[in-house]
Amino acid sequence: MKTLPTKSSILAMTAIMVLLTSACGKAETTTSGSTTESKPTASAAAADVKKPTEPVKVIWWHSMSGELGKAVDKLVADFNSSQKNVQVEAVFQGTYDESINKMKASMDTKSGPSLIQVYEIGSRFMIDSKAITPVQKFVDADKFDLTQLEENILNYYKVDGKLNSMPFNTSNPILYYNKDMFKAAGLDPEKPPTTYEEIANASKALSKDGKSGSSFAIYGWFMEQFFANQGVEFLNNGNGRTAAATEALVNNEAGVKTLTWWKEMVDNKTSANLGRKTDDTKKAFLAGQIAMTLDSTASLRGIVSGAEGKFQVGTGPLPKPSDAKEGGVVVGGASLYILNNKSEAEQQGAWEFIKFLTNPQTQAWWNVNTGYFPITKKAYDEQIIKDNLTKYPQFQTAIDQLHKTKANTATQGAVMGVFPEARQIVETAIEEALTGKKAPKDALDSAAKSITEKIGAYNKTVK
Repeated sequence: MKTLPTKSSILAMTAIMVLLTSACGKAETTTSGSTTESKPTASAAAADVKKPTEPVKVIWWHSMSGELGKAVDKLVADFNSSQKNVQVEAVFQGTYDESINKMKASMDTKSGPSLIQVYEIGSRFMIDSKAITPVQKFVDADKFDLTQLEENILNYYKVDGKLNSMPFNTSNPILYYNKDMFKAAGLDPEKPPTTYEEIANASKALSKDGKSGSSFAIYGWFMEQFFANQGVEFLNNGNGRTAAATEALVNNEAGVKTLTWWKEMVDNKTSANLGRKTDDTKKAFLAGQIAMTLDSTASLRGIVSGAEGKFQVGTGPLPKPSDAKEGGVVVGGASLYILNNKSEAEQQGAWEFIKFLTNPQTQAWWNVNTGYFPITKKAYDEQIIKDNLTKYPQFQTAIDQLHKTKANTATQGAVMGVFPEARQIVETAIEEALTGKKAPKDALDSAAKSITEKIGAYNKTVK
């Protein structure tokens, strides 16, 4: 037998129906000002309550530690507070090598970043990995004006006329010298040596009282720069830019001439061999044990500050043979890549952050607080850069050197998928020559053969 609804339950149901009808059937105003009755549906009611839009989250992997890491965190905080649509989270991933290896491990998953900082010698691998959306896509879609950026910096990251990543932290090597030791040796402290021959002569004059005239770290980056400064390519096929490189040219005349000059100074004890670490040559320079050294422009503030109260620091351009062809320096440092296994929204968010990083104010702040080049030309109009150049006039050397660099495939820099390994092989060759284990030509012949073999093996893996 069915139970009939009571009077009270009927009244309760009626009340509920009235409430639903009043909530779902309210009048809406049309653009003409008249009213229409909306259909009494739950979805219409839900549409009236707008949920707050969550900002797009962009994960940025970087390799900036210490004071540089603090500078990165400041950039991210400034960007995040400047707008509400994109929020960047910076995650330190160790050295460049460690970071790129972590990225390789994450490529088949969604656990990797939206944006990653990769050192310049990882460029060919990043392109070949097919894991990136070239920055050029966003540049074209946004009609972003690349002419506002430094051409000689952009050139490195362009392959086949396409910009694959946005330069971020950029540097090149310059000569640092002790002006006080120059005076004591009878050399003009305002006229730094600029050629191999002048460096050798100055080293000889400066070597006395147990001190060496110079010391250059056994760093593969320096050899690459010596090639570019002579207008000579490091790899075949236009430094790997007109086609994938298949052969290393490190044992050519430019390489042999450079290593022979370097070895002769070590042999006659006018230049000290302090090994592979630039930190060791930097410490020796600041201690007044050596009069000249090579180091990155990014080290300038630290070196000038470290010498304060002890001696005056002078700077000069990277040396080259007196008969060298026109060349220049290759930018070092790293750039930012957008990963293509993330949503379009995340990729666009990463691009918005990149644009923020390129504005003149951001670049001026970055330069003053880190020593890396501004990539945006108008950054030099900012007062903080003008003030910084007044305080550190030595940085003008680096600016002039960058701007005087002649754009060609030599100064664009070499690109190959095995560059980290190649750099280590070159360092071993330099070490063998400086310690007398091999003649410069023999050491470089072995290095060229080994690098060429590694390039061949790598090229077979690229589809």
